Amino acid sequence: MLNPFFLNGSKTEQNLVQSLVNEQLRMYGIEVYYLPRRYVTTNTVIKEVIQSDFTNAYPIEAYVDNYEGYTGQGSILSKFGIENRDDLQLVISKERYENYITPLIKDIPDIELSTRPKEGDLIYFPLGDRLFEIKFVEHEQPFYQLKKTYVYELRCELFRYEDEVIDTGIGDIDDEIAQIGYIQTLTLIGAGRSATATAQVCPAGAVSQVTITNMGKDYVTQPQVGFSSAPPGGITATGIASISYDYPNCNGVGGRISAIHMINAGCGYTVAPWVSIIGDTGVGAAATTGISTNGSIQTITITDGGSGYIKAPNVSIGLTGGAVGFATINAGIVTGIYVIDGGNGYDTNPVVAIDPPFVDNPNVSIGGTFVFNEIVTGSVSKTTARVKEWNGTTNNIEIGIVSGNFVPQEYLTGSTSGAKYVIGSVDTDDLVTPFADNDNIESEAKTILDFSISNPFGMP
Repeated sequence: MLNPFFLNGSKTEQNLVQSLVNEQLRMYGIEVYYLPRRYVTTNTVIKEVIQSDFTNAYPIEAYVDNYEGYTGQGSILSKFGIENRDDLQLVISKERYENYITPLIKDIPDIELSTRPKEGDLIYFPLGDRLFEIKFVEHEQPFYQLKKTYVYELRCELFRYEDEVIDTGIGDIDDEIAQIGYIQTLTLIGAGRSATATAQVCPAGAVSQVTITNMGKDYVTQPQVGFSSAPPGGITATGIASISYDYPNCNGVGGRISAIHMINAGCGYTVAPWVSIIGDTGVGAAATTGISTNGSIQTITITDGGSGYIKAPNVSIGLTGGAVGFATINAGIVTGIYVIDGGNGYDTNPVVAIDPPFVDNPNVSIGGTFVFNEIVTGSVSKTTARVKEWNGTTNNIEIGIVSGNFVPQEYLTGSTSGAKYVIGSVDTDDLVTPFADNDNIESEAKTILDFSISNPFGMP
């Protein structure tokens, strides 16, 4: 029978021990942040977590139970690469958690347990600038001193990111996921400016157009195009060939010559020049020419490449004469305008009109600065993603946790910053994560096996 004169577990004794524990943690501990996990979406059958996020962080003092260094297996080399398996053990006050953190998180939706620390929640450890995931919560050590426990021992492992949303509003915590996870890169188009150009007319003897008589086959690289020399005092024509793979048996490997565009239509020819098509790859292409007799377009010179072009604009050359031009763009700028048909009957240099860029719309405000971790949305696809990094100089934005497929020419809008740009191109290959070799492996595999057929390893 216990001695009735010693209470050995009275409320006052327990409060004294708890107060001493709290004081010791404040003296010898460090301040960490506790991040409760919100289970946004789970599998109703096996309770698998499909989507979770961490949007709140609460500072609390904790004693580092392994001050001699991280425990666990450390950095190991496995068949999957280098893995960091550092462990950390922390001790926090039970009373402090129940009186401070529990009231703050108990009414937050999708918090499954608020009365104690739970497995799956995160700890931000400032000494190593790292996030750790709680794997086990020990609540019975020391073992019921004065008939009560006073601390939680948190056994944690280095957090392995799996596209969870971490948006606490604390920069030191949120930037832990800035360059990890699957990252896509979008090239955006800013405020547009129309391109301008001038045309030069040849009075007579310019190559008016080039007609392909044989498209050839197996062209992989762009061939050189040559024209026979103009007579003395004339100007020899120059051109460039276009390759197309949209024909049977091309298979995206060897193409055909679909057109020859004039860089300079020449001037002073008295007979139609010969055309030679010479390349390191491909054979069989041939073409014929015609020459003008009464004023046609010789060259088109760009005076301002403009900006904001997502696709090549249409080019109009004068009101009459029938000349046709073809524009090319790079990074939203018009880089070249070629003559497809020089037309006929031009007495003076005509006005060249280039369509304005898609974003040259006075009713839409283009520009702004995206902020880290904000949600961006595509206007057409309704795809959402989180901003990893924004480069206002190159207009490249790195995004993660992508919900669908962004499409070129739609607006991309930031939910927090209000920044709005037009998507020029989408690169789904991860160009940021240094260890993401999946895309390289797939590209190399395509050079070995033809995955366009149903079964590259046997009969279709």
